Amino acid sequence: MADPILNPEIMSFLSSLEKNNNREWFEANKSRYTKAKASFDSFVEELIRMAKSIDPGIGYLEPKNCTFRIYRDVRFSKEKSPFKTNFGAYISKGGKNSEYAGYYFHLEPSESFIAGGKYMPQGPELKAIREAIFDEPSKFREILDKPSFKKHFSGIMGEKLKTAPQGYPKDHPDIDLVNYKGYAVFQPLSQQMLKSPDLLNEIRSAWTELKTLNDFLNRAVGARE
Repeated sequence: MADPILNPEIMSFLSSLEKNNNREWFEANKSRYTKAKASFDSFVEELIRMAKSIDPGIGYLEPKNCTFRIYRDVRFSKEKSPFKTNFGAYISKGGKNSEYAGYYFHLEPSESFIAGGKYMPQGPELKAIREAIFDEPSKFREILDKPSFKKHFSGIMGEKLKTAPQGYPKDHPDIDLVNYKGYAVFQPLSQQMLKSPDLLNEIRSAWTELKTLNDFLNRAVGARE
């Protein structure tokens, strides 16, 4: 098995790509990309094993089921850089395109982090999650307020509605939990941690806490049928 510690060549490639985000440079350095991607996939194999030991419901996955293309879709974007400057892996039941909450690892020169939950759920999923939170606000708040959870995650990230979603009372004491447009959490990773032999232990600790949140969200998503 390949060494699970991150190969420094991965970040070296991404740093170079960040400074040379054009097709000519990428084609001239395709072999560097291929090696960096292979090293990242080896690391993702270890992350999949770890995630599955924490959350057996994930099932069988390979790196190709969890990692994202480096090519950007620029058709509807003002930013026309052709390549992403990060490698990421989303580990969840059904893989990266799953409707279920999962476990995410993001590697980028400017910002690396551990994350999870459900980022920007589609309408039916978001509706189901909001209903579950509204029905059990104390249980959901208990997950977010647990000290071992807060050690890794400061709270739900992302945008909130300015008022209560349609159909919800504006004056409800727990409406602040229902106003989110997504239910993801994240923990930044320093360059020092990325190079540390404790990196996998840090990810395991964070994802172990994350499972309780994912279980809550996935029960809501799974109950839609």
